[in-house]
Amino acid sequence: MGLIKAAKDSIESLLADQWREYFYCDSLSDSVLMTKAQKKVSSGRNSNTKGSENIISDGSVIAVNEGQCMIIVEQGEIVEFSADAGKFVYDSSTEASLLTGELDENTILDTVKNLVNRFSFGGNTGNDQRVYFFNIKEIKGNLFGTRNPIPFRVVDTNVGLDLDTTARCNGSYSFKIVDPLVFYKNVCGNVTHDYKTGDITGFMKDELVDALQPALAKISAQGVRYSAIPDYADDITEILNEELKEAWFQNRGIQIVSMNLNPITIPEEDEKMFRQLQQEMAKKKSELQIDIMKNQNGLLGVDLEKQRIAAMHAAASNDAVGPMFAFANMNMAGAATGMYTNQNVQASPVNMAAQMYTMNQVDQMQNGWTCSCGQVNTGKFCTECGGKKPEVAQNGWTCSCGHVNTGKFCEECGAKKPEAVTAVKCSKCGWTPENPSQTPKFCPECGESF
Repeated sequence: MGLIKAAKDSIESLLADQWREYFYCDSLSDSVLMTKAQKKVSSGRNSNTKGSENIISDGSVIAVNEGQCMIIVEQGEIVEFSADAGKFVYDSSTEASLLTGELDENTILDTVKNLVNRFSFGGNTGNDQRVYFFNIKEIKGNLFGTRNPIPFRVVDTNVGLDLDTTARCNGSYSFKIVDPLVFYKNVCGNVTHDYKTGDITGFMKDELVDALQPALAKISAQGVRYSAIPDYADDITEILNEELKEAWFQNRGIQIVSMNLNPITIPEEDEKMFRQLQQEMAKKKSELQIDIMKNQNGLLGVDLEKQRIAAMHAAASNDAVGPMFAFANMNMAGAATGMYTNQNVQASPVNMAAQMYTMNQVDQMQNGWTCSCGQVNTGKFCTECGGKKPEVAQNGWTCSCGHVNTGKFCEECGAKKPEAVTAVKCSKCGWTPENPSQTPKFCPECGESF
């Protein structure tokens, strides 16, 4: 028993020549998911006026419209199926056909394989045969809403927020029957007339709201703000179909097609705290931008400080021009840098860093050693020529040329060893100068002659 697709112009002649029924279904609205076919008996001279209500005569015609799926049920068992639009002739001598139309063929085939009662192929006409039509269009406008708040986690890395709160949401969704065989077997069965959308959407809404909690948790984990979640309706649809795969797809042959979410709301006190954190972060960003603009000049000040340090190094190692001229160069470099920093970057963090850098460099110069090439160093090797720091012998002294000696004269240039400066103390009042090499002729405290 199978269906043979008939040419459009041959239907009328088929109905006129033989006793045949004509099974059809008017357009199905979104409020009807399945209905029993209407039977129209041909009005020709050979009309079948004695046909049984639930018997399909061999050669009868069945019309399937767009957006519909048709099944033939015999003794409660599915024996024929078609989702192709068109007119078909019922022929009990042929094998059952499987015309999936716009439905997923793989899905339907899997269902056929898993059905306990398989399709019947051939056999005698039973005493109870029915034709049912399914609405396989997208069923839109199904409303949902959370009766009670659901747990929700607000994560915003921009403001360092990780808050557990509750949320309320509502909106609408659309769904579609993607496997009419499963829907018939597990949901509607042998209804006498219509199976309405309202017969199933009540508990579907509850199941969808339960699945919303893990779906929103996955979206929140991606760093999406709760106010932006309506923009992720497609992602939520995909997650919900995965969450409801067993309950809706495998057990009822239904899938969600689309979601429309209204703005999600959280408790007022949590909303207020979140807004406050956002405002504080915006203020900090603004202040940071101002600091960056100010410190653009500070970076130039650091460069001048480095130049001054370089000048100090060169001045300290320049014996040819004499100490007076060397220190004059040093003071000029310092004055130039100081004038710049005082006018542009006073008390800025970058200027303070530059001053500390300068102090460290001067300290290193005072505690360093002078290489034979004239470079002042603090490490074990010269940064200019790579020469090793000379080992200081016991009781040795370093000449101005950089050579270490132990005798009274320099072995390199013949210069005399500098006289040791002894501590000076006033014999009358006991006053001691800070620098023994700069002892005055008279004591500044009592006037005694040294």
